[in-house]
Amino acid sequence: MKFVHSLLLCCSLFFSSLAYSQEAGNSSYAYFGFEPDIITNYISTGKKLGYVRITAEVMVENQSALSSIEHHAPLIRDAIIEILGHQREEDIKSLKGREEIRILCQEAVNDLLVQETGKKLVSKLLFTKYLYQ
Repeated sequence: MKFVHSLLLCCSLFFSSLAYSQEAGNSSYAYFGFEPDIITNYISTGKKLGYVRITAEVMVENQSALSSIEHHAPLIRDAIIEILGHQREEDIKSLKGREEIRILCQEAVNDLLVQETGKKLVSKLLFTKYLYQ
């Protein structure tokens, strides 16, 4: 009986991974990472100066959008720095605030790209490193 259950479990895992790999094979998402890391100050309380250092990547739906992202990278980078520089210490240091900042940056980047290219190119903006002091 244990053998049958184990066999069924293995078969279900195999077929679910096969379906996932076929689904992933059809997607043509691409990523663009901003180099070097983005470092800026944020609004801190008291006399202590606070800064945040992030590594950001954007996910686009196809390879052809990468050239537009690369071309507009300095403008996108500036928009992210501007947003981070206006955040409060509480928002920078909390998980909820970090997610709100990420969404705000993603929306600002897409708005900027609509102005420049006429299209929303970014599917997701990700913070792959997020350090603050």
